[in-house]
Amino acid sequence: MTDRPRGRTWRLLVTEPSDGATNMAVDEALWQGRRAGAAPPTIRFFAWAPPTVSLGYGQPLDRHVDVEACRRLGVGLVRRPTGGSAIYHDGPERELTYSVVAAAEDIGGGARDLLHSYQWIGRALVAGLKALGAPVEMVGVARGDEPTPAFCFARTGSCEIELGGRKVVGSAQRRYGATFLQHGSILLGIDLPCVGAVFPTTPDPLATLTTLEAALGHRPKFDDVAQALAAAFEGEHGLDLRPEGLTAEETEAVERLVREKYATDAWLCGPA
Repeated sequence: MTDRPRGRTWRLLVTEPSDGATNMAVDEALWQGRRAGAAPPTIRFFAWAPPTVSLGYGQPLDRHVDVEACRRLGVGLVRRPTGGSAIYHDGPERELTYSVVAAAEDIGGGARDLLHSYQWIGRALVAGLKALGAPVEMVGVARGDEPTPAFCFARTGSCEIELGGRKVVGSAQRRYGATFLQHGSILLGIDLPCVGAVFPTTPDPLATLTTLEAALGHRPKFDDVAQALAAAFEGEHGLDLRPEGLTAEETEAVERLVREKYATDAWLCGPA
């Protein structure tokens, strides 16, 4: 099986910081388009305004996330279409979030080859972060018998990125047929008091996570990290990333998904 995609022209989408509902609606609109064959495979880099806690697709909204603290601190709350546990997302000064929307044929993998897709993305992430000077590594396959924590960075899963034994990228994926959407949070820095307030049952977040700021001795800029990662996806996988925006149809889909899904209490409380 080859690691080279059949079609190497991908869209590179870098969007302005947005609220949680809009960010998740954008990624679902991209995913819907790829499933329909109407949109190219896409890599997106983005941040959040205001800072937002995103819950995993099937994660309960319970005491592990302090909703009152979120309201008090002006932190948004949204449910992702991807799995995994909750993540505190910040603006571009402290975080770069990526998403990858593709079909199996785009990455040279089988329709249900979850591990291949994680490894394919992970290799590019490692290459890009190493180019910035961060001595990261991709860990192996998780055992699967450990309890799932409420806070994503409290445990390292399969093919995720560590630095000095601590997690620096948190990723989650969801698949539909031969297509998938993967999200990942890359920590440039961290607002530790805020993270502690919104995740009251996570006693010491720094026990299991680290940041690029800690690794490099300075906090890298969002644009520099985005450029390094884009170059790594191109170099590692032979892609031709073409900067493009959303189409008119995708913009309409985003507005509909915000209104009907991601901004609703019904979706936040849990998918049907």
